[in-house]
Amino acid sequence: MRQETTWRIPFGVLALMAGLTIYALAVAWASDWIGQLHILLQTVIYLVLGVVWLLPLRRFLIWMETGSWG
Repeated sequence: MRQETTWRIPFGVLALMAGLTIYALAVAWASDWIGQLHILLQTVIYLVLGVVWLLPLRRFLIWMETGSWG
């Protein structure tokens, strides 16, 4: 169990919330364009956009906990 207090966790939580807010706003802004596409293409795009934000999350959480990116 960690005994020391670090700035990485509160900073990381705030950065994660800000990043996800910006990402969600960008997807919402693009939804007008995406909504004009065929329904099957919309489904694929929204599935990809719903999962792609998870890709950098593992390394970011490791950094928050250890201070190392790997």
